[in-house]
Amino acid sequence: MQQHGNVKAAIDYDDLREWLAAAEALGEVREIDGASWQEDIGLAAEAILREENGPCVVFDNIPGCPKGFRVLLNMFAGTRRNMTLGFPDHLNKWELSNAYREAYLAEPKIIPHEIVDHGPVLENVLIGDDIDVTKFPSPIWHEKDGGRYIGTGTYSITRDPEENWLNAGAYRAQVHDKTSVGILTARGHHGYIHREKYWARGEAMPVAMVLGGDPLAFFYGGVEAPYGTFELDIVGGMRGRPTKMVRGKFTGLPFPANAEIVLEGFVAPGKVHDEGPFGEWTGHYAGGRRPIPVLDIKAIYHRNDPILLGVPPMGGGPDEMSRYRAVMRSAMIKQNMTNAGVPGVQQVWCHEVAGARMLHAISITQRYPGHAVQAAHIAAQCGASAYASKYVVVCDDDIDVTNLEQMLWAMITRTDPKHSIQFITGSWDSSADPALPPERRAAGDFTHSVALINACKPWHWRDKFPPANAPSPEVARKAKERFGWLLNGKS
Repeated sequence: MQQHGNVKAAIDYDDLREWLAAAEALGEVREIDGASWQEDIGLAAEAILREENGPCVVFDNIPGCPKGFRVLLNMFAGTRRNMTLGFPDHLNKWELSNAYREAYLAEPKIIPHEIVDHGPVLENVLIGDDIDVTKFPSPIWHEKDGGRYIGTGTYSITRDPEENWLNAGAYRAQVHDKTSVGILTARGHHGYIHREKYWARGEAMPVAMVLGGDPLAFFYGGVEAPYGTFELDIVGGMRGRPTKMVRGKFTGLPFPANAEIVLEGFVAPGKVHDEGPFGEWTGHYAGGRRPIPVLDIKAIYHRNDPILLGVPPMGGGPDEMSRYRAVMRSAMIKQNMTNAGVPGVQQVWCHEVAGARMLHAISITQRYPGHAVQAAHIAAQCGASAYASKYVVVCDDDIDVTNLEQMLWAMITRTDPKHSIQFITGSWDSSADPALPPERRAAGDFTHSVALINACKPWHWRDKFPPANAPSPEVARKAKERFGWLLNGKS
């Protein structure tokens, strides 16, 4: 158990089934029988994943799949988002993010994983002619997707062939046939670095792809961990107990003993397969159809009645992926800024509408000339933010930057565009960015500019800046207490 102020952090579950039981106890789980992977599950995802308080849904009895094979959608919504990170349900999203930072990031703890001989994931071990990844209920998530994507709520474990450290990264996977899936690793990410090292040696990269399991392990596969640090050892530190893992029969790689489904295999040098398009987190089919490295499966491990975790990006607005990344990445950027010596940082929020990657807002208590510009540069290029950042807006501490309208109000009324905006060029971009020009994409130039917007009152005449007519927190509280009933019709 860890402490955040007066709030105790305690993560009581160790795997997806224990998490599901806790979510059911909160009354936030719905079950659907007979939905098809061809269309129904994707339609349900479209209906619920954008809703902040939408239910968790478990799909069972999926036509064409073995009895008991299930799909789970929408972990991070409702009050269960707080439970997932180990906090009580009264915290709002900013309080949750800051509690997460103080409990887990301010003084991070690493507890190495523990290798065990047995675990539920070994209940079914399929090798040779028994390998058939198509039997799992991998949905078509979006109407224009080029195939079935088994890996959206997934992370893949790899090992650096030179430095011997393990990585767990969230790299999506499309089903190709019974014995192979794609594995998309973005340039510069740790799995990509590992793969390039193996291929430079003429070797296939060993991979253990986890397709359902501990929510925390999946979340950490999708955010930035320090180079050389194994994400599941970070998760062990958060829990205060080691993650128990078994070793794969073909690669020797460890994977969680209580995972739902694991594909073990190798990514051979230069072996690719056309896949896509896929509806990206940016809300576009930016990647198109292109050759992607292939994972040749040597073994499938799964629990009885396995649960496939689905976390498809919906794009075009907040969704589940942006919600959990906003809470975690905002905390990481604030801690990165604190570690870099930037004083007076109050709030950091990676806005969901931008996939929790492309628009970061920061509030500071200004302390010296240039403070806002310093904060903007660090916030744009620190470890948790550098990938795909486009806009960084720095505001004064009277602005709640988690509120998009407040942030925009400050940006509009407290800036002179010509003097308040600076640019960084040649910054790290994502292949999912639809604004990346075709010629740069073809040349492998995955870079773009970043706008740094100083929306603070100008330091040298801030005391003369016209006061805002927005209410103080005390006045806002009084207004809500005395007349909030007008909004809900109760006197």
